[in-house]
Amino acid sequence: MSQRTRQLLLNLLRIGISAIILSYILSQTGLQRLGEALRNADPWPYVGALMLGLLGVVVRAWRWKVLLDAVNLRVKFTRLMYLYFVGAFYNSFLPTGFGGDVVRVLEFGPNTDRAVVTGTTIVDRLTGFVMLFMLALAALPFSTQYLPPEIIWAVAAAGAGVLLATALLFEGKLLRALTRFLPAPLSLSGEGWLARTFDSISRGGRAGLWRALGVSLLFNLVLLTAALLISQALQLNVSPAALFVFVPIATASLLLPISISGLGVREGLYIALFAQVGVGDAKAIAFSLAYYSLDLFAGIVGGLLYLFASAGNLRPEKSE
Repeated sequence: MSQRTRQLLLNLLRIGISAIILSYILSQTGLQRLGEALRNADPWPYVGALMLGLLGVVVRAWRWKVLLDAVNLRVKFTRLMYLYFVGAFYNSFLPTGFGGDVVRVLEFGPNTDRAVVTGTTIVDRLTGFVMLFMLALAALPFSTQYLPPEIIWAVAAAGAGVLLATALLFEGKLLRALTRFLPAPLSLSGEGWLARTFDSISRGGRAGLWRALGVSLLFNLVLLTAALLISQALQLNVSPAALFVFVPIATASLLLPISISGLGVREGLYIALFAQVGVGDAKAIAFSLAYYSLDLFAGIVGGLLYLFASAGNLRPEKSE
């Protein structure tokens, strides 16, 4: 069986898993109740959330530029915005939430070291996750009245694990020492592609990393504000502290490449989480789908940009 055939079968499996989980959840909740929750929603806060979703893509492009500048790769900001919107399109319609990152690297342009571009893309993603979990950890002390102890401890453990893993990644020396005896393609030391990619992760230095984390703080605050607007649109009686914990947990489901963009898995998580604060299944699913629609809307904008890129002269040479 060829690699392409195996990948096709794996993607079909992920589609099937999403379909099965969503079908089960909707059968238990009822389409009528879900439709009622959506019909009763206030559209204006939701429109505001959509606009914030687009702003979030622009902020992430700014974060990527900060990291690229730190490794002396000068690229026009408009080009990076274009690539990020195109990446959003692929993230929305590929089986994992990371396909767009691969497209960003491949579309970056000629005459660049893809190992370096890959490294900045990884750091770009990591700083977003780190800051998201830092905000979740900061919100935990204010969530004790809404969440049971097991969820609080699980979030604390997950957040601490993310911070520890990230610290090891940026420190680098320990991981290089542990892998130096492996074959060149798998070693983080030497001149192999993986080693060069790993080296580029720390090449930007602490100053570049701190600036990227600052932009990540702004990005996550933008999206968490969008989540608050969606909860307002759906008339959910949920505190901001609870949402600051729920959203990172559900976002982490994208790390599991078992479904299409987390569909099904994310909805099940939101049902379980919102149940802790007295929100019913229908409104929990409505929130999940509305929040996912922010990415979908940005992906549609990215698809249109990709379609008409030649007319806007966005795809030629990228460097300043």
